[in-house]
Parts: sequence; C-alpha cells; structure tokens
Amino acid sequence: MRSQWNDTGEHREEEVPSAPIDRLLAASVARRFYLGHQSKVDIAREFNISRFKVARLLEAAVAHNIVRIDITVPAEIDVPLSQALAESFGLRHAVVVNLTRSEGGVMASADTRQVSRWLGTAAAQLISDIAEERDVLGLDGSPPVQALSEAVTRLPSCEVVQLTGVHGQDLATDPAIAAVRRTAKAGGGRAFPLYTPFILPDAPTAAILRSQPAIAETLNRFGRVTKAVVGIGAWDATLSTVYDDLPEPERERYRALGACAEVVGHVFDQAGDLITTELNARMISMGTAELRDVPELIGLAGGAGRAEAVRAVLDSGLLTGVVTDTTTARRLLWPDRWEITPRTADTPYVTETSV
Repeated sequence: MRSQWNDTGEHREEEVPSAPIDRLLAASVARRFYLGHQSKVDIAREFNISRFKVARLLEAAVAHNIVRIDITVPAEIDVPLSQALAESFGLRHAVVVNLTRSEGGVMASADTRQVSRWLGTAAAQLISDIAEERDVLGLDGSPPVQALSEAVTRLPSCEVVQLTGVHGQDLATDPAIAAVRRTAKAGGGRAFPLYTPFILPDAPTAAILRSQPAIAETLNRFGRVTKAVVGIGAWDATLSTVYDDLPEPERERYRALGACAEVVGHVFDQAGDLITTELNARMISMGTAELRDVPELIGLAGGAGRAEAVRAVLDSGLLTGVVTDTTTARRLLWPDRWEITPRTADTPYVTETSV
C-alpha cells in the first residue's frame, strides 16, 4: 500500500504490486514449521529474519499453493455439544461428530456404512493428540476401532495391545489383528496381537488357549494399558461384537437379565451394572476389573439404536471419554425429548417426541 493525497486534499491508499515471493525460502520455512514443528522464533533465528516475515512467508506458502492444507476428518465436530457432553457426564474427553449432510436445505441422515469410518477418524485424531511416549495403547476389534487404525497417521512410540480375540477363521489376515499392527506402525512401536478366537466353545478350551505363550504374552500386557479405545455395542443384531456369535437362547437369556450394552464382550444392564454371564469364562478379552484400571478409556458408538447402550456404559463409570454422533449426544443430554419404546419389527428403537 502507498499513501497519496488527491486534488481535494483527501487521503487515499494506492495498491502497490506485491514483491515476488521467494518460493524456495517460503518452502524451507513451511517445511520446518509444518513438518519439523519448529517455532516461528526458532525459524526466524535460523534464517536471520524476523518472526513477522516468517508469518508472512507461511501465509504466502498457502496462498501460492506451496503448502496445501487438507481437513481429513470427513465430518464436522460439534464443539458445543462435545463440551456439554463432557460436562454432563464428567468426561475428560468428548467428541461429537455431525453425521448429517445437507440435501436441498434439508438435513438427511448419513449413510450408516460411513458411521464407523467417521467416528474412527475422529477418534484417531483424539488418540493422536493425547497419546504420549511409552504409553501402552489398547484396541478392541470393533468396526469403529478398525476405522481408527486406518485413519491414524502419527503416534508417539508406544506399544499397541489387542484387547479381544478375533471373529474370523483366518487369524493371519483378521481385521482386528491388522488394526493393531497398523496402529503400532504409525508410532514405530511394538504390536501385541491376539491370535485366538474371541469366543470359545467352552471354558476349558479358553483356559488352554490363555496359557499358550504367544497369547499369554499379550494377555500379560492388559495390566499395563494406559489408554484404550473400545466400541460400545447395543444388545441387538449387528450392533454388538458378540451378540451375533451367540445362539438365540443365550441371547434371550441375557436379554431377560436386562442386557442393554456390551463392551469387549462384557454385558451391562440399563443402569450400567455388569451382568454375570457364561461368556466371561469362555471368551478371550480384557476383564472388567482391568478395564476399570485403565487411566484413559475412550468409548466409540454412534448411529441408530445405540443411545441407550452408550448411556448405560457411561453410567457404569468405565469411560473417561466418548466419541459419538450428534443425534446420540442429544438423546444423552436431553432424554426427556425422546421416548424409548419397545422394539418391534415396525417400531423404531428411539423416537423423538419434542424438539
């Protein structure tokens, strides 16, 4: 800008063509700031320029497409709802993802196939922010946690421990095992997978497998886990990591006991109390006592039919954090606006009664 006075004595500013950008210098500064995580003061000292020039070079690097900034979280985070949820339930961390999109001015529900991916991506950012060097990170085999492993790009060096057995027959390529390995690779740490089925036919078989050296090595890491991410399941078809693997009489027996939610195979009633089941003896997973000892336990759940389950697990006192969607968060914060109805083939699990 250049100051001038016109014929009437009025002051005006005249545009002056900006100086050509030093692309090499801008790129060098941007590399140190964005990739090397150096401060503007340190960069200024290294190049013998002012920190204000560093700031201008960073702006120019973006303006001239030397640096491209991508927002990798595919859905918007609702900050006010996140804060309200954390305060209401006494959580250290709460992330509420907006899983709706605008279509012709009307907000429509997101494709349910994308829910796990979006929650997992948001959880990947959260765990990247809170993980520290020498943490021991625990992951279960739920779909949102598998999505987390695909989205995480950076972690401090830490061990990653699988918290549950697997569902598939091919242990070498099972998604849960791949998720643990992928996440460990992001931080250059060691992976501790569980090469064993999640649910065994009987307790003796489970006991034998637990004693196998490779499996025992992972199980012995459970007590060292400092941060863990687990899916929250509802007690219904496709909404739980164990429900679909059980015979119908066993499912209904637990439902009659009040089964409402499930975390790494452990079943909780609507009040958040643990239900003692036969599963405890014949599944390979972290126990509830070990879960309670984890300093940071983050639960992931979203989409239709999970609000009641999330509330039950929150009431259990297990969680220090949660990643969920806006609809579930609103149902948790304002339950008087929603009516829980008996579920039938023609009746939705939760219906809105007021806004």
